[in-house]
Amino acid sequence: MRVMAQMAMVMNLDKCIGCHTCSVTCKQAWTNRSGMEYVWFNNVETRPGQGYPRTYEDQDRWEGGWELNRRGRLTLKAGNRLKNLLTIFSSPNMPSIQDYYEPWSYDYETLTDAPLQEHTPVARPRSLISGEETDISWSANWDDSLAGAPELAPDDPVLQKVSDKIRLEFEQTFMFYLPRICEHCLNPSCAASCPSGAIYKRSEDGIVLVDQDRCRGWRKCVTGCPYKKVYFNHRTGKAEKCTFCFPRVEVGLPTVCAETCVGRLRYIGLVLYDADAVLEAASVQDEHRLLDAQRSVLLDPDDPHVVREAERAGIPHDWIEAAQRSPLWSLINRYRVALPLHPEYRTMPMVWYIPPLSPVVDAVADTGEDAEAGDNLFAAIDSLRIPVEYLAELFTAGDTVPVTDVLKRLAAMRSYMRDINLGREPDGSIPQAVGMTEEEVYDMYRLLALAKYEERYVIPPAHAEQAHGLEELATECSLDYEGGPGMGGWGPFGEGSGGATPIAVENFQALKQRQTANTFTDPGDKSRRVNLLNWDGKGRPEGLFPPRPGQDRGAPELMDGTDPDAETDPKP
Repeated sequence: MRVMAQMAMVMNLDKCIGCHTCSVTCKQAWTNRSGMEYVWFNNVETRPGQGYPRTYEDQDRWEGGWELNRRGRLTLKAGNRLKNLLTIFSSPNMPSIQDYYEPWSYDYETLTDAPLQEHTPVARPRSLISGEETDISWSANWDDSLAGAPELAPDDPVLQKVSDKIRLEFEQTFMFYLPRICEHCLNPSCAASCPSGAIYKRSEDGIVLVDQDRCRGWRKCVTGCPYKKVYFNHRTGKAEKCTFCFPRVEVGLPTVCAETCVGRLRYIGLVLYDADAVLEAASVQDEHRLLDAQRSVLLDPDDPHVVREAERAGIPHDWIEAAQRSPLWSLINRYRVALPLHPEYRTMPMVWYIPPLSPVVDAVADTGEDAEAGDNLFAAIDSLRIPVEYLAELFTAGDTVPVTDVLKRLAAMRSYMRDINLGREPDGSIPQAVGMTEEEVYDMYRLLALAKYEERYVIPPAHAEQAHGLEELATECSLDYEGGPGMGGWGPFGEGSGGATPIAVENFQALKQRQTANTFTDPGDKSRRVNLLNWDGKGRPEGLFPPRPGQDRGAPELMDGTDPDAETDPKP
C-alpha cells in the first residue's frame, strides 16, 4: 500500500440552478486575457445537450481517455507512444473553434462615436479572433433554452446510447444542470499524451497542472483529455487548464467556483488513496465494475492501518485529520451517493457528482400524489427509466443499479426528514429500506442540506516544509511506467520527457511578456526577470519597476524613490 493525498470535489446536482456564477468568477480569475476568450475552465452544461465543446463525449470521434488493448493492458485511445511520436507534427484530433464557439464582443465604438442622427446606431458583434463582423450562432451553453428539444437533443452523445428507449417529445423532456471543471484524475490521460511532459500531477495533493515553460504546443493533451478540459491558447501557443485554484488551496481557501457558488452545492476536501491500486482499478475489464473499483482505491482515513501508512509516506498529521473530517469520504463511500463522471474513460476522475432527484419528484407531483412519500418516490424511481438510464450513461457507464440506489437513498432522506420537520414520529423502516440507519440518514441530511462553510470545505493549508516541493512541483503519476510520456525519466522524446519542472516566482515576468508580446515567445527576456524570493523588501530591484524618466536603468534608488546621488539642494 502506497498512501497518497488527493484534493477532490463533490457537486450536488440537485442544488444547481444554472446561474453560471461559478463560470463567470472563474473566467474573471483565470481566463480573462488574450488568447483565452473562448476558454471556460468551469462551465455549466444543460442536459440533455451537446456539452462544451460540442459532442465532447463522443470518444469514437475525439479519441480521449484510455482503453484496454487485446492483452488487457491500458493504452491511450488516441494510440500508443509510437503513434504519438510519428504524428507529433501532424494536426491532432481535437475540436475546432466552431465546436467551441467563436468569441465575440460588440462594436461599442459605433455607439460612442456616432454623430447625432435620426436612427439609433447598432453595435454589431465582432469576432475576438479575427476582428471581423460575425453572426452569433453558438456559445458555451447554447443548449440551455432548448435542452431536450428535438432540435438539439439528438446530437447529445449520451442520449444517442439510450435513444431507442426514449421518446423525444418535448412535453416529456427533462433537464438538469451539470457544472464541469478539470477532473484532476488519478490516472490522467492528458499527462500521458503530452510529448514534452509539460502536464504533471503534483505528488503532494494530486492537482494536475501545465508547466508553461515546458509546453511546446503539440496539443496532444487536448486530444487525450476525454473531458476536453485542456485548452490551447492561440496567443501564447501553450496549453492551459483548470488549476483547482492551487494558490488558494495552498492557504486553506476553496476554489473560486466553490467560494462563489450560489447553490452551495460544492464540497471540497482531501481523500487518501492507494496509489499502487490505481492501475488495477483502471484496468477492470467490466465497465460496470469501474465504479466499485474506483471507490475501493480510496482509503478509510479512520482506519488505524491507513493512518500509519499515511504517516510513513510523509503525509502531515493535520492533513490526515483533514481527510478524516472531509465530507468527501462520507459522500463517496459511507453514504455512497456520489458518482464519478464517465468512469468508462478509465482516467479515475476525482470530481464526483450527486445525481439530481428533482425530475423524479416533479413527475410524481404531476400525478397529484404526495411527491415526498417514501413509497411513491421508490415506485417512481423504479418506473421512470428515462432519467435513470440517462444518468447511468453519465455516471456509471450505463449501469442503472447504482444510480437507482443513490436516488432511493436521497428519496429516503427526504421522506424521513419530512416527518421530523412536520412533528410526526419518524418511520424507521424508510432508512432500513435503503440499507441505512436512522442516524446515518440524519447525518447525511445535515451534510447535504445544513452543512456550514467549514464543513463543506475542509482544506488543510500547505506546510512550510513542503514549500520547496510546491515551488518545484514534484510530479508523480499513479500509473508510472518507465519512459511513458508525462511519467518521468527517459522517454521516447528525450531525457526528462516527463520529469519535474520548476516553477518559480520570476516566471511571472516571462508569462506576462509572452502574453503581451507580438510574437509567441521572447527568448531575450530571461535577463530581465526578477527573483522576488531574494528581495528583502528594500529599495527597487532592477527590472521590478520601469525606470523613471531621465534615470539610467540599474541606477540605485532609496525606499522613497529618490536618487542617492542627486543634488540635495533645491534648484531655484
